[in-house]
Amino acid sequence: MAGGLVALLDDVAALARLAAASIDDVGAAAGRASAKAAGVVVDDAAVTPRYVQGLAPERELAIIGRIAKGSIINKLVFILPAALLLSQFAPWLLTPILMVGGTYLCFEGAEKIWEKLSGHGHGTDEPASVSGPEQEKTVVSGAVRTDFILSAEIMVISLNEIADESFWSRAIILVVVAIGITALVYGAVGLIVKMDDIGLALTRRTSSAAQALGRGLVKAMPIVLATLATVGIVAMLWVGGHILLVGVDDLGWHGPYGLVHDLEVAVHDAAGAAGAVLGWLTNTAASAVVGLAVGAVVVAVLHLVPRRSTSSH
Repeated sequence: MAGGLVALLDDVAALARLAAASIDDVGAAAGRASAKAAGVVVDDAAVTPRYVQGLAPERELAIIGRIAKGSIINKLVFILPAALLLSQFAPWLLTPILMVGGTYLCFEGAEKIWEKLSGHGHGTDEPASVSGPEQEKTVVSGAVRTDFILSAEIMVISLNEIADESFWSRAIILVVVAIGITALVYGAVGLIVKMDDIGLALTRRTSSAAQALGRGLVKAMPIVLATLATVGIVAMLWVGGHILLVGVDDLGWHGPYGLVHDLEVAVHDAAGAAGAVLGWLTNTAASAVVGLAVGAVVVAVLHLVPRRSTSSH
């Protein structure tokens, strides 16, 4: 009886170790998948704050919460089942779909640069000065639509990283990625948009140090938002270009990515101790250049060519 109990306890311990290892594996895989989608995550975090600019301060977190809820629904209800079905029954479609998304990111990044240089912006960066439930509903709907595109890209990039896992492992890992990234993005957005309110509150403290910190936060906010927007543009070009380079390599055209990889290796070998960082920066810069070139072509096709056709008439 005692021997049977010991054996049972050994089995339970073994199962517990197996479960712990599985949890560790899921966490590690989710971490790898999330890291691959980092550029799109940065873009998502950069895009969202503009939707609450101009809102009453007491409504900002409520609106961000509603957008975050819509983002979770996008990822878990719509994107996750479709991505899993594709990966199970038509995995060959993942690379082309990923490349379509990468081209869209290149277009978005190049279009933002073109708008800044030409002054032909669409006004999307203007503060969303709204009031009332209907106007807030419009703001949330627009933000959730934009999030859908970015969320789809995040989930497909993540799925591509874990394509060799079993079906249920992929499902669990993607759920972890969806919840984790949504919490990270909208938690960061909430902190960013409330930073000036935190600063104002600090300026009312009696402590001179707190007042100085508060004034610094208030002054820093425009710089933070501008920097975040620029980082978002660079991230779109970098991630989009890298997706296209890897995609054409997977489809059999090895020249472009091979050239970038050889350049990365050459910089890595020549740079000594800083080789790893400089090599990565080389790959990133080359990917961004490719992204800008592809995005510029799409911008020209969608914007400049129709303008010239219209003016010719």
